[in-house]
Amino acid sequence: MDTAAALTSRITIICGHYGCGKTNLALNLAAGLARAGERVTLVDMDIVNPYFRSSDYKPLLDEAGIELLAPTYAHSNVDLPAMPAEMASIFTREGRIIIDAGGDDAGAVVLGMYSARLREEGYEMLYVINRSRALSTTAEETAELLHEIEAASRLKATGIVNNTHIMEGTTAETVLSSDGYAQSVCEMLKLPLVFTSAESRLVGELEGKLPNIYPVEILVTKPWQD
Repeated sequence: MDTAAALTSRITIICGHYGCGKTNLALNLAAGLARAGERVTLVDMDIVNPYFRSSDYKPLLDEAGIELLAPTYAHSNVDLPAMPAEMASIFTREGRIIIDAGGDDAGAVVLGMYSARLREEGYEMLYVINRSRALSTTAEETAELLHEIEAASRLKATGIVNNTHIMEGTTAETVLSSDGYAQSVCEMLKLPLVFTSAESRLVGELEGKLPNIYPVEILVTKPWQD
């Protein structure tokens, strides 16, 4: 599944639980659109979590020709809820907008500042799920987390992305065995499963077994690996 087929709106919001892999997915989606020749802006709206921010990967984004909008205090020791004034330019910028929302409801609060404009402009909000993360191991827990994100952001999710992984230990079976969980989440939330993401190295083993596989590269590194 290519990026253009995966995304249907000019503005795409990627949200989810801390550690679900939403930042890595957002980076891959932005890079995929850029490779296809589209103009792309990646918006880092994570003003809460000091780790795994899209803004930590500015050199990679620069190389791909992707513009970055990031919190005012990114790359510093200050962790305050400050967004640059040009953030509102997402509604007038040309090209695609990928928004990496903050984790959980606390990180989604900043989306609420732009909720009316986003509803007016039109958007898709993909909820990234990972059965391997604490507090989202069951469909019920995972659905409740989305309700909290939606309440904080004053926006509704439009689809689900199954991004179940266990980092370096992920196998094709890890992904395959999570499909039932993902289907239960979709049924509970009455939302479609837009795609299942998997590392590129696993795609060959998954073809024909799951529909709409979106291949990703591991672009996000853990802080202690730097």
